[in-house]
Amino acid sequence: MDDLRGLFYIALKDLKAYYFKPPNISWGILFPFTFILAFAIRNPGDLRALVPGLLALTVLFGTSSMEAIVIVFERRIGALERLLLAPIRLPALLAGKLLGGMVFGLTVTLVVLCIALAVFGWRGVNWLLLALALLLSATAFSALGAFVSVAVREVFEAQTLANFIRFPMMFLGGVFVPLESLPRWLQVMARLLPLTYSVEALRAALSGGAWATAWLDLGALAAFSLVLFGLAVHTLARRIE
Repeated sequence: MDDLRGLFYIALKDLKAYYFKPPNISWGILFPFTFILAFAIRNPGDLRALVPGLLALTVLFGTSSMEAIVIVFERRIGALERLLLAPIRLPALLAGKLLGGMVFGLTVTLVVLCIALAVFGWRGVNWLLLALALLLSATAFSALGAFVSVAVREVFEAQTLANFIRFPMMFLGGVFVPLESLPRWLQVMARLLPLTYSVEALRAALSGGAWATAWLDLGALAAFSLVLFGLAVHTLARRIE
């Protein structure tokens, strides 16, 4: 119960202190829109087909942008050490950090989703699959941001490393270009990226696809979440020691 209570209040504290600020909200929504719009102007076509990639990018940048710097920032000012004095275990503390990033990322993604539904009027959406795909995507990307944050010592290092990971994912993950049109070796690389599975799961959900078409993507996102969270806990424990 102490872990659950601490997890909740850590997430609530982060949301109030870091996430729900006007610059973060505008960044989380406008940045993916800007890339999608630039691609649409360069290659006009079926804008509807870009919506799954837009949602995936919004989740990615909404969850990981602040997640990648919050922990390293609190380590620098000593706030994380004060949290460790509370009766809460390290995995629960880190899970609270992840929960804050997930809530913020899902919030801005829901705004983008409502805009997309209003513009394109989607029908036949598999809502349960869509909700699960967004939830697992937010978990995986938030865990990625946490791992980046505990792997470095300075805020600028966290930002650099996060962008070094996110931008290749953005161009290899099937957001703009279908994976089938990429060279074979790039397809293999794309299969090592969580964004690839997020885009595919969201595309299946928005097209009303069956669960059989998305179970591999959902399983991959769950696996990425567990592995990245485990690595983040292990790395942070070593840093603290």
